[in-house]
Parts: sequence; structure tokens; C-alpha cells
Amino acid sequence: MRVLVVNAGSSSLKLRLLDSDDAMVGSADLPADAGGFDAGAVAETLGGWPAPDAVGHRVVHGGSRYTGPVVLNAEVEEQLRDLTDLAPLHQPKSLAGIDAVAASLPGVPAVACFDTAFHATLPAAAATYAVPREWSERYQLRRYGFHGLAHGYSTARVATLAGRAVHRLVSCHLGAGASLAAIVDGRSVDTTMGFTPLEGLVMATRSGSVDPGMLLWLEEHEGVAPRDAAEALEHRSGLLALAGTADMREIEARDDPAARLALDIFVHRVVTFAGAMAAAAGGLDALSFTGGVGENSAGVRRRVCDGLAHLGVTIDPTLNYSARPDAVVSPDGAPVQVFVVEAREDLRIAGETRRALAD
Repeated sequence: MRVLVVNAGSSSLKLRLLDSDDAMVGSADLPADAGGFDAGAVAETLGGWPAPDAVGHRVVHGGSRYTGPVVLNAEVEEQLRDLTDLAPLHQPKSLAGIDAVAASLPGVPAVACFDTAFHATLPAAAATYAVPREWSERYQLRRYGFHGLAHGYSTARVATLAGRAVHRLVSCHLGAGASLAAIVDGRSVDTTMGFTPLEGLVMATRSGSVDPGMLLWLEEHEGVAPRDAAEALEHRSGLLALAGTADMREIEARDDPAARLALDIFVHRVVTFAGAMAAAAGGLDALSFTGGVGENSAGVRRRVCDGLAHLGVTIDPTLNYSARPDAVVSPDGAPVQVFVVEAREDLRIAGETRRALAD
């Protein structure tokens, strides 16, 4: 089955056409605009490629209902629109991508594959917030987790590279958005993102975890409106707030106090949360790095691994600085294997799409 994989981001629409053997036969990144994506550009691109048998869409949030891939129809799309408030940066783009591609490929079956689905296995202790029960029940407040397609692919790829199933893995997806996951025997048991993709690590423009009391204080004493607070935490925080840029490459290239502090904070959060994920997994057998920063920053990998040395994490400096995904960067015989894995959500989405349509 030839599958068109659609990954709609905040700034681009990534289209990947995979044949039945998962070889890539078409690839394009189309720019986004304020209203979504240019349907004409989508049609022109797809018109030059072989026709797909199915379309697989990355959708960030599936809520409590969708814990696996689902064939898209009008009812499903409406339910996905209702989840927009939980992922305001991502869900509208996913829906715009669905609309743009459907206009070019009417009648081709389409499947939604969810970033939240991989974390549906979180135990209650990891998924539950300690807030009034009536809130949790009425509003479905829980820790959903995100980046599940990336974490799921990384988990499978690590097992292939290791030549065996990995019992306890901490997966580090480090990019513009960043999260960690504790994975035991292939199942997510904890993760750093929660009810929304704001929780957890410091990211490119997102704050990560902050004291909710601070937000209440700003609202009460300074009159900061919830909408303004949300915009600041999503778009004007993180590395951008700390160093004046959201680009980790620029931060690493600079040698000034703001850049050094931003890098220190980013690494500190990754290390401390990775330690928490290892505790949730009951130990650590492997550590994987994926995403734009995880794959390309040898310096960040080194600093994170140095911070986790007490857990048996070590890397070979030569292997680390020459690493191109997919690679093992830990020394032979190390108690914790360290991997650098290319983020290939497209392969995960294609596989889930085929399974959904075969059911």
C-alpha cells in the first residue's frame, strides 16, 4: 500500500510518499500561511507524484477517545476540532493539513495517527493530576503526553540497533518542541508533557513547567489575562526568552552570558527530567536522542550524558562528535547504551495507517 504521510507543523506542511516497502518516492515541505496551507501548491505537488492508496495524518491530540489510529470521517474531524484548545499551536495546523490534502485527493481513505496515543498506557499514578475529582471527571483533566509517534518510532528503532528488545529506555525527543518518555518493554510509563504540550522541558519558544501559583499571581496582582499568559508561554518563552533566539545552533555558537545561561537551563531540565524518567522506569538500560537538537547537537548530548553519569551513562567522544543517525555513541560494554536516532515519524504513521485500514 502506497501511503502519503502528512505532517502539518506550525511553519510547514511536510509531505512524504512511501511505497509498500517504505521507500520514499516523493518528498516536499510546503510553507504555511496564516490561514493554513495553499491548496493549489498541495495539488501541484501531489499531481507530480504517483497516486497514493491512503493518506496518514499526524494529529497532535486525540484526547481520551482516540488511543490509536482512526479512519477519518466528518464526525471524527469534528471531534478533533473540539480538542483545539488543548493544543492551540498544533491542532489547527493538523486540521488544515487534512482539509488541504483531502481537496486534492477526494475519495482516498485517510487515517489520523495521534501523538497522544502512545502514552495511553501511562499508569494512573503517572497520568493523574492531584486536583479536585469533579474537575478531572468533568473536563477530562489528565496527563496525555505528546510526541508519541516520535517516541514510538525511536523505541522500535533502538531495539533494532541493539539487536534485542530493550527493557528500560528513556527516549529524549529534543527539538523546537521537546519531551522525554520512560518506556518499559515498549510501553510508555511516564513522560514530561502533560495535559498540553506546555508541560516539562524548556523548549524553543515554550516555557515548559512553571509554578502555577506564579501565573495566578500575575493574573491577580498584575492583571495579566489568561489569553495573554497563554500567548507568552507558548510563543515568547523558552530559549527565545532566555537568549533572544529559539535556535539552539546560534546559542551554542555564541559565548555570552545569556546564551550560556540558556544552554545551562536547557541541559539542567533535560538531565533532571531524564533522572525522573529513569526512576519511573525502575532503572535505565538505554538512552536515545532524536529530534533536531538530539540528532545534531553533539555538545548537548555530551552534557546530558555527563549529567547522567551517576546512572551509568557514558558516551565515546569520538563516536558522539562523528555520529550521524542512526548510531550507537556509547562505548562497547557500557552499562547504558546511548543511541542517536533519526526522527522518522513518517514510517510510524505509514505503518499505523496500513494497520487501521486493514482492520
